[in-house]
Amino acid sequence: MDKIRNKDYSILVVDDEPLIRESLYEILRIDGFRAHMAQSGEEALEILKGQEFDIIVMDMKLPKLSGLEMIEGVKKDYPETEVIMVTGYGSIESAVEAMKKGAFDYITKPINDQEIKMVINKIVEKKEIIKENRELKKQIAKSHPSSFCSMIGASDSMQRVYHIIESVATSNATILITGESGTGKGLVARAIHKTDQNRKDEPFIEVSCGALSETLLESELFGHAKGAFTGAIKDKYGRFEVANGGTIFLDEIDAFSPNLQVKLLRILQDGVFERVGENVTKKADVRIIVATNRDLVDSVEEEKFREDLYYRINVINLHIPPLRDRKEDVPMLINHFIEQYCRVNNKEIKNISDEVKKTFFNYNWPGNIRELENAIEGAVVMSKSEVINKWDVPNFKRFAQTLVLKTTNGKSLKKVMEQPEKETILSVLEECNWNRNKAAAALGINRTTLYNKMKKFDIFFDRS
Repeated sequence: MDKIRNKDYSILVVDDEPLIRESLYEILRIDGFRAHMAQSGEEALEILKGQEFDIIVMDMKLPKLSGLEMIEGVKKDYPETEVIMVTGYGSIESAVEAMKKGAFDYITKPINDQEIKMVINKIVEKKEIIKENRELKKQIAKSHPSSFCSMIGASDSMQRVYHIIESVATSNATILITGESGTGKGLVARAIHKTDQNRKDEPFIEVSCGALSETLLESELFGHAKGAFTGAIKDKYGRFEVANGGTIFLDEIDAFSPNLQVKLLRILQDGVFERVGENVTKKADVRIIVATNRDLVDSVEEEKFREDLYYRINVINLHIPPLRDRKEDVPMLINHFIEQYCRVNNKEIKNISDEVKKTFFNYNWPGNIRELENAIEGAVVMSKSEVINKWDVPNFKRFAQTLVLKTTNGKSLKKVMEQPEKETILSVLEECNWNRNKAAAALGINRTTLYNKMKKFDIFFDRS
């Protein structure tokens, strides 16, 4: 036997005959196992309370508590412990009884050294295979997780999102999260915060910038002094002060007015700000994450968004793919939301009909995950059985129809419109021998805009 491997396994020998017990003990120790002894079933149970064993070699006929009486309890309390039964009264009936109760194998006295070694070796090989399978599953789960910090998805595009989150979490770099409405940008921001070992225990503050007017947003972010404006009856802490040491997530960053863009640029550059109506400069140690569902490059070109601010917030761009581009994640999302809303509504729904499943899979989900979640919640509430059927889904016909305009090859109108632009840029780059200054001039755009469009269309400058 391989002693290097054997030392990882512990074996308990239970026999009331000292000669047999001690002989087995010595054989196992010589072969490198961590061996222990017990002279009765009662003593073995006491030992098991303090230590679990990989294998128990146990005499079937023990005083008071026999091996057959013990085996059921051992297998119940220690299911991964394998039991080898030993008896001097070998019979088919006792062998079958021992195996039924959970024994791995059965040997008779007098014990043959090679026989006991062979049986133990089989158990060790079995356990090694189990260990390898578990480790393989862990590696697969780690490299291809189906969930990450409350996000669901095993698709390649979501694996890339998980990888970026893990890569950037411990840095202080500002992150721009882009993606359509309903793709889960807020979940991604929270995942970055939770994965950041330096900030995860500090506040995570989320601000929906598009829901507030300029005055209210400025006060909300930076705070205000008493009397700063009508209704300011006392000093107020801003979100940047509250988030100190933690993370602030600014959703719909495109809603920032030019005045607020200047103030945000200052805090990004110098980490300082002033409350509204106050001249006292304050510092804030805050990780800033911003998000938008708009193309900020277009906003920069239209002079609605500062170019210098764009570069400050776009240190790392994390794009969340729309649900239609990761259809393989739809089934697991459906299962996740069914389980979630069954708990909320105290229901037991075990499945979804093939028709609903197929319809949901083929639907393009313009509202992305949020739309899917709402559809499942409604179906769970309406369902009266263990299976969700089409009549349980509110407005099922809407999902059976294609709401996103398509060409015959199945591409959305947006994708169709983008394709000629990408092809034009590629063609001009080739004509200009990949000189981006010349290409930008030929296209009638500046070099920065060309660079951002290349990034958007995954056009890589690698012509070595």
